[in-house]
Amino acid sequence: MAQDTEGKLRAGALGPLAIAFFVISAAGPLVAMAGGIPVAMLFGNGAGLPAMFLLASVLLIAFAVGYTRMARDVRSAGAFYAFAARGLGGIAAGATGMIALLSYNAIQIGLYGLFGSAAKALVEPWTGIALPWWAYSGAALVSVAWFGFRQVDLSAKVLGALVAAEYLVVVVLDVLIVGHGGDSGLSLRPFQPELFMAGSPAIGLMLCFAAFVGFEATTIYSEEARDPERTIPRATYFSVILIGVFYTISTWAAVNGIGVDKLAPLLSGAPDPTVLLFDLADRYAGAPMTLAMRVLFVTSTYAALLAFHNAISRYFFAMGREHLLPRRLGRTHPDFNSPHIGSVTQSALAAVCVVLFAVSGADPVLVVFTLLSAVATLGIIVLIAITSLSTCRHLLRETPPPVAVIAVSAVSLVVFGAVAALAVTRFDVLTGSAGAMNTVMPGSILVVALIGAGLAQRLRQRDPEAYARLGRSSDV
Repeated sequence: MAQDTEGKLRAGALGPLAIAFFVISAAGPLVAMAGGIPVAMLFGNGAGLPAMFLLASVLLIAFAVGYTRMARDVRSAGAFYAFAARGLGGIAAGATGMIALLSYNAIQIGLYGLFGSAAKALVEPWTGIALPWWAYSGAALVSVAWFGFRQVDLSAKVLGALVAAEYLVVVVLDVLIVGHGGDSGLSLRPFQPELFMAGSPAIGLMLCFAAFVGFEATTIYSEEARDPERTIPRATYFSVILIGVFYTISTWAAVNGIGVDKLAPLLSGAPDPTVLLFDLADRYAGAPMTLAMRVLFVTSTYAALLAFHNAISRYFFAMGREHLLPRRLGRTHPDFNSPHIGSVTQSALAAVCVVLFAVSGADPVLVVFTLLSAVATLGIIVLIAITSLSTCRHLLRETPPPVAVIAVSAVSLVVFGAVAALAVTRFDVLTGSAGAMNTVMPGSILVVALIGAGLAQRLRQRDPEAYARLGRSSDV
């Protein structure tokens, strides 16, 4: 019987496009367009959101400058965790790794709620079969677990097809809106300062960043990339630019499709602003397009589930390989070279959570998805700020130090640190509700950070050599 191997993923399995498919799928463009962007318009800067997406794209490209530069020296499936180890030391790495595990598990498990609700709403009217949301979520969980257990390039092929379809359907709607001249003629007013600064632009920017969550995962696949020194930067920049251009143009088309001056009254008076995209499809493309969008909304959610599952299993693997978590997590499958124990662990954790939410009667969207995705958004913004600081510290050690790159990373640190602070103080905007949970949920990030720091401190005391290797196990 073949034995598990330790510390070796399937090298050379992924090119830049395959990695881009993983991160673009995680960002869930159709999920964001249908669900997150109308909320960003409502609570942010309204018709000025296209310009805010343009700014968000520029800021994320600035982050990517230092991120990809440091990636030349750090090739680890632990990504943020490994970057923190190199730049800030083992204690910070432990804290960062646990924040990453909390954040990615939160969004992945939250997406099971959204998937179950969307699949139920799609299937039930056509079949008359009334199944609970968690039945659809359970079916998705089994298939995600199967893909995650096997070779990484198999998941990439599935994601490639799903991503292409969801982009295509939104682009077709954009073209139809532009072709019709929008509601009352096409306008570039959404890019003018008066609309850019309208409403609450800081909240608009925070919610724009939420729509990019997942793009940062390119470095997770560095150990499995072909020619990672070229592949990772290409995949990172390609992903940020593609997602940014897509959101900027599509939100501009949506604003024009509704009417620049009609958007705010429509959203404020709508009982459910998340039907905005589907209403636009009905108006400009007809019922078949709307049905296609509803189907692809479900498949888009599934693609994000699979992408985040793969990311989480690699974090478990990297932290287990370096003995911060149980060592068994650091083993790979003898045939697939996949982090199969990390994959099974994530699937089991997700299954337990779905069962608990189902038994408690929690609403799959308002509770399961909304609360958990809010935690994930805050956590990943915190991770980007930590990584920006790690990058500055790491690059300052070079001789001579790359001053321009360090300066850009410092700007990134200030921006994302400020956005993280805003997210904590306005967590109610992310959750869409008031109450004690808006204090408890952000506090969970601090709790897991302290747990991670404690695990690293324990490792330093018990095994100083292993502690010294944190973030370095994949060095070649």
